[in-house]
Amino acid sequence: MIEWKISPEPVAYDDALAEMEARAAAIREGRAQEMIWLLEHPPLYTAGTSARIEDLRDPDRFPVHQVRRGGQYTYHGPGQRVVYVMLDVGGRGRDVRRFVEQLETWVIATLAEFGITGELREGRVGVWVTRPDKPRNAAGAVAEDKIAAIGVKLRKWVSFHGLSLNVEPDLAHFDGIVPCGITDHGVTSLVDLGLPVTMADVDVALHRTFADIFGEAPGPR
Repeated sequence: MIEWKISPEPVAYDDALAEMEARAAAIREGRAQEMIWLLEHPPLYTAGTSARIEDLRDPDRFPVHQVRRGGQYTYHGPGQRVVYVMLDVGGRGRDVRRFVEQLETWVIATLAEFGITGELREGRVGVWVTRPDKPRNAAGAVAEDKIAAIGVKLRKWVSFHGLSLNVEPDLAHFDGIVPCGITDHGVTSLVDLGLPVTMADVDVALHRTFADIFGEAPGPR
């Protein structure tokens, strides 16, 4: 069985990182079951291994945490559902690309629960939605906004970090960075798209769609 943990109050980033790494180690050693951890953070920025300092537009706005996961700068804060995914990828086929695709599919399936079409874009990480209500760009293309970010780390075939889905964050907080290094597109949320969705609604959708994507826990290796 996979443990699902929901933290009702914002969790400090350093505390979450320590707990996540400890749990991943315990999974590797066979001392703990896999876990999905749903939480929020106080406002902060994280810099992944590909982050460029010029993409940190306002370094004094919120704390900046250097993290050893893939990706560039991301924002975390209240109103954003952070999903830390501690899964035994080794027992699930040892296919990192497939694992990332499963995370993307999971986000898209969760958005579909609310009638939102999430899409992937070549060369742009995360999950995107089209915004026909916004002005088209200079090339005449329909505007697109990012609604979810994905950044994972594997250590000895156990994953940690994960994804973040914008439910109702303060979108102005993204202005202090270039999110994931992408300058030509905006950021949105479920509430910004006009949906009266709560964090609890999103948690139910995440749980409901998970098994269809990832199946049950793997057996002994």
